[in-house]
Amino acid sequence: MASIKRDDNKQKWEETEFPLVCETCLGDNPYVRMTKEAHGKKCKICDVPFTVFAWQAGTRGRLKKVEICRTCARSKNVCQVCIYDLQYGLPVQVRDRILAEEGCKDAVVAVPQSEANRAWMTAQQERDIEQGKNVQASVPTNSAAAMKLQSMARMEPRYERNLPKLCSFFAKGECNRGSLCPFRHEMPRDRNDPLSKQNTKDRFFGTNDPVAEKMIGRQKDRAEKRRAELKARGDGDERAVSTLYVRFA
Repeated sequence: MASIKRDDNKQKWEETEFPLVCETCLGDNPYVRMTKEAHGKKCKICDVPFTVFAWQAGTRGRLKKVEICRTCARSKNVCQVCIYDLQYGLPVQVRDRILAEEGCKDAVVAVPQSEANRAWMTAQQERDIEQGKNVQASVPTNSAAAMKLQSMARMEPRYERNLPKLCSFFAKGECNRGSLCPFRHEMPRDRNDPLSKQNTKDRFFGTNDPVAEKMIGRQKDRAEKRRAELKARGDGDERAVSTLYVRFA
C-alpha cells in the first residue's frame, strides 16, 4: 500500500510494485532481477516523479529502466520502456493512424501536451484507477481495425533491441578493452539516418516517429507494388482481389 505523504506536492507522486513492460524489454532470461527506486526520476511525459525499475534485459542485453510512469503508459496502452503498443507491438503513430482510418477515432487518446492539461488528465486517470475502471484505451472497436492491426502486428520478441549500445571509443579507434568492453564494437550508422534521431515524447505522442514513418512507407510500397502487378496482369479493378482474415478464438 502506498505510504501517506504529508506534502501536498508529493500527493501526486506515483508508487507502483511492478512495471508495465513488454516481453522484448524483459529479455530472454526468465529469471529477472530488478532494482526498485521509489520516486527515482520524473516521467518524461507528465514530469511526475515515479517508481523506477531497472534490470538487465537478458543474457546479452544491456541494463534497461522505465522511462515513463505507469499512468501515462496505461493511458496509451504502451510499454514503459520502448513506448510500443503492448497488444500489437507497433509504434503509437502506426496504431493510431490505422484506428483513425478504420473509423475508430474514439479509441485514439489525444494526450494533452501542456503541463496544466496533462496534470488534469493524470488526476482523472488516477481517480478512474482508484474506482476500478479500466483506463487502457487505444484498442480497436471494430473487426476491420483489429484485423488490419493483427496483420501488421509484431508479436514475436525482438531481443536485438536489447543489445548494448555502440562503443564511441571503438568508432574512434581508441578502445583498449577488447572483448571485455561492455559496449558493442560496431561502426555507427550514418548520422543523417532518421532512425538515429528518436526520442520518447515523439514516440509517445505519435508525431515525427522515424520507425513509424518507415513502417508506413513500407506498407505503401507494398500496396503500390500490388497495384502494379494487377495492372500488368490486366486486372484493373482491385475489387476483384480481396483478402480474407480468419481469426480463431
